[in-house]
Amino acid sequence: MSDSERQTHFGYRQVKVEDKAKLVGGVFSSVAGKYDLMNDLMSMGVHRLWKRHFIHTADLRPGQRVLDLAGGTGDIAALAARKVGAEGRVVLSDINREMLVRGRDRMYDEGLWPQVQTARINAEALPFPDNSFDCITIAFGLRNVTFKERALAEMHRVLDLGGQALILEFSKVRNEPLSRLYDTYSFQVLPRLGKLIAGDADSYQYLAESIRKHPDQQTLATMMEAAGFGRVSVRNLSAGIVAVHRGWKV
Repeated sequence: MSDSERQTHFGYRQVKVEDKAKLVGGVFSSVAGKYDLMNDLMSMGVHRLWKRHFIHTADLRPGQRVLDLAGGTGDIAALAARKVGAEGRVVLSDINREMLVRGRDRMYDEGLWPQVQTARINAEALPFPDNSFDCITIAFGLRNVTFKERALAEMHRVLDLGGQALILEFSKVRNEPLSRLYDTYSFQVLPRLGKLIAGDADSYQYLAESIRKHPDQQTLATMMEAAGFGRVSVRNLSAGIVAVHRGWKV
């Protein structure tokens, strides 16, 4: 069966494979202007702690080469750039133009240009030679990729030998009472908050649904191993609301 005949999920909806990227693009074009504000409101600022921990665990060193996929407004890229220093290189990438423009402007505002370069990239087809980066990061973006297996394989390909890939993503909550509370918050509060602040309830309904459709901790770890990564590890944060997956090119 060709890709054009296949279907995939867009939240809880089934859509044609070739339509998903456009639909996801529409979501992020809609929310780009309020994206950072909404992240702060939705997580009560905790997303900043998750991201700092994420970059801390990467143990980046001066001079290293980092590719940040689905980097959006650039918070991960900015943190990474300060770790690798002026002699390092960070590529902030995203498939969505509106998000990437905001990320590029942020790099200018924070004095990180041209150390951080920007590129509009589809994570399923990376335009880099083999062995180009020491570290690849993707935070809260993998669940929006249509073919996650392709993206993981591409990440493995462009990593240098001994390099690492780190994925920060919403995952499976491990505490049942917390899981029920989290579901109520996700489906009752977030869309209303999205409508009030960003004027868009539907996009935040999709974001809540996309979290539930994303592979759980063990499934994603298995997918990373199938893509060729070794020494794959998983660390839950906030009882599994999010998880950090880490794999190495060995």
